[in-house]
Amino acid sequence: MKNPSIVLVHGFWGGAAHWSKVIHQLHQQGFKKIYAVENSLMSLKEDADTTRRMVQSIQDDVVLVGHSYGGKVITEMGNLPNVKALVYIAAFAPDAHESAEAISIANPPAALASIEADSDGFLWINREKYHESFCQDLPADEAFILAVTQKPAKTATFSDKVTDPAWKYKPSFYQISTADKMINTINQEKMSERLNAQKVIRLDASHVSLVSKFKEVTDLIVEATQL
Repeated sequence: MKNPSIVLVHGFWGGAAHWSKVIHQLHQQGFKKIYAVENSLMSLKEDADTTRRMVQSIQDDVVLVGHSYGGKVITEMGNLPNVKALVYIAAFAPDAHESAEAISIANPPAALASIEADSDGFLWINREKYHESFCQDLPADEAFILAVTQKPAKTATFSDKVTDPAWKYKPSFYQISTADKMINTINQEKMSERLNAQKVIRLDASHVSLVSKFKEVTDLIVEATQL
């Protein structure tokens, strides 16, 4: 690929700003065409449609990058002609007719008890447990800001099933977080093997490797642009 665009897709309990350190690092390395989708976390269909519209508006090649639930989004909508590679950052990569819920039930995450549903059907991480559950490798002050600004996900986004996985058609890369308490490392290993990733890296990181290990995450994204 020659000078591709990079589209970053966030996951649960946060928004596009979760990519801020990666965006800065990419920009420092000379990448100018960087986009970060702001998804609603209301349903997989809505978020896939939002991300699809952004990618379709881009006239050149695209590397799609998904963190956490964002991996489910790029799996659902990533088989577009201008998408040249998929990068999964501690992310869900479901198969056809599979949900993030089914994957998680098979090997539950260590911090499952910290996830709470409110009366309107939105999932939150208990603020008192956010640091230890979601981002234990960040300073407490930074974790507190993430906890306060967390964006809840509608329960359906967790149970919605993927239709035709883009990773069956596109070259893929995967970053495993070995200290992840939100997506069991066993599940990350299985998903990375199943999609036959061109490269897999393992980082001693929490679920938010895109923040705590942003340099290594950026390097993997850059490698995907070199196809």
